[in-house]
Parts: sequence; structure tokens; C-alpha cells
Amino acid sequence: MTILGWILVILLFAIGLAGAIFPILPGALAIYFAFFVYGWFFGFESFGVWFWIIQTLIVVVLFVADYVVNAWGVKKYGGSKLSTTLSTIGVIIGPFVIPAFGLVIGPFLGAFVGELIGGSTVQKSAKVGFGSVLGLFASTVMKIILQVAMVIIFFIWITVN
Repeated sequence: MTILGWILVILLFAIGLAGAIFPILPGALAIYFAFFVYGWFFGFESFGVWFWIIQTLIVVVLFVADYVVNAWGVKKYGGSKLSTTLSTIGVIIGPFVIPAFGLVIGPFLGAFVGELIGGSTVQKSAKVGFGSVLGLFASTVMKIILQVAMVIIFFIWITVN
């Protein structure tokens, strides 16, 4: 059972970290669930209230910042609310429509089309599309850093406690 427990925990960590790049995967929630799997297999004694507070705060920051950073990229380049919404939809749908490049093309096209619908020029629409891709990359880097921090905190916590 010990081996099965660790396999599940590591698998959930891997899924979570992959979720930073592939938005269809549960990301931080998979990592958070791995803590419960660890607790069910090995006991919750090594976790204290501070562990749960810290990890929960990181998850909340991840969810809020993910949207804010993506929206920031669109807004920084003069994008509208519609562009922000369509860019977010592009992040979700893009990888399915164009498997190899959809994660980048989806948000770009979403923001681009959103601006065109709003009456912007092709040049401004392209600029906003570029901003959406920059926001996506910044968001991805932020997610990777925070999710790796969650995993590192977990291993430090179970080692020390």
C-alpha cells in the first residue's frame, strides 16, 4: 500500500504541474488533492493547520492571479473586456482545435477576434492578441513557480514533521 500511495501522490503532482502548461488539466487542484491522498495512505498527523492555510492560500492566489495576469496582458495592450473573455476561451479550446500550437494560437485569435468585433483595426487587434500571449506566458511561469512551491512545501513539511 505504501508504494501505491506514493505512486498516486507523485502522479497527482505530475498532473498538477502539467496543468500549468495544459489548462485542461486540474493543475493546483491535483496537487492539493495529492495532500489528501498522502493523508489517507500515511496519516494526516504530519500536516498541521498552518500547512493547510499556506497551501490553501497558494491555491487561491493561483486561481485569482491566473485570471488577473491573463487579463493584464490583454488590457496592457489596449484590449477590451470581450477580448479578455475570448482570449480565455481560446486558452481552453485552442489545444483541442490545434493540438500542437493551439495553446498559443487560441488566446491570440480570441483576443484578435474580440478586438475586431469591437471595431478595432487589424493592427490594434494583432497587438492585443500579442498581449494575450504575453499574459499567457507570464501566467504559466507564475503557475509553475507556485505549484513547484506547493510540492516543495509538502516535502519539507512531511520531512520535518
